Amino acid sequence: MMADYRSEKRVKLIIRAVSAWILAVLIFFPILWMTLTSFKTELQAISIPPLLIFEPTLENFTVIQERSNYFSYAFNSLFLAGFSTIIALALALPAAYAMAFFPGKHTKNLLLWMISTKMLPAVGVLVPIYLIYRNIGLLDSLVGITIIFTLINLPIVVWILYFSFKDTPKEILEACIMDGTSVFQQFIFVLLPINLGGIVSTALLSFVLAWNESFWSINLSANDAGSLATLIASYSSPEGLFWAKLSAASLLTCLPIVVLGWFCQKQIVQGLTFGAVK
Repeated sequence: MMADYRSEKRVKLIIRAVSAWILAVLIFFPILWMTLTSFKTELQAISIPPLLIFEPTLENFTVIQERSNYFSYAFNSLFLAGFSTIIALALALPAAYAMAFFPGKHTKNLLLWMISTKMLPAVGVLVPIYLIYRNIGLLDSLVGITIIFTLINLPIVVWILYFSFKDTPKEILEACIMDGTSVFQQFIFVLLPINLGGIVSTALLSFVLAWNESFWSINLSANDAGSLATLIASYSSPEGLFWAKLSAASLLTCLPIVVLGWFCQKQIVQGLTFGAVK
């Protein structure tokens, strides 16, 4: 009986391990193929059958830098992701604090309404936002794109910070009140240090989401405020797709955020799971 139980348990573990490896390979394969294609020539990239053994070249990366100035687009992506995250945190921290410790009658409804805005298809509001930006001169500007990135990530940032603050024992703030501290002092010197891990996790998640945002970058920017997503889209033209250069631009776009995610994966997962387990 015990032997059968152990055998059944071992089979389940093997099935889980094999399933995990298959899933990992399926997820990783497009990244591997993109990496290989980025070191091919354009003719090699479209050859049938696909070439697995070839002489790698750095021509695509050289062309990207000479033709498009990769570092200019990379700076724009860094600027947009960084400043939109800072502004989102500046707005979300006091909002989450107020809703977590001084909830009103409709606080939960407000939170649900905020997160429900993420379900709205972006293309549904593209035309009015485009017209507004055109009329006020914010098209193809870092300020305009930063505002958009801040607004689209703000609901998620507020939501995560709300649950982070909600897990903070209220007795700590009550003790601070007994000591005569002001609300500002409680917020700055007590609440923020206690929730520093959650705030960092939220900031990293917001940064990653802003870095990966492509829809608004492509539709509201061009050369001056174009992010790396705009750079990638530039290699799709009426003449066709330049697969090798497209792959090289995609690799240069993914690499920085993949490295960041690798080193900060624990914090990002923590930010995604706030409030999931009580």
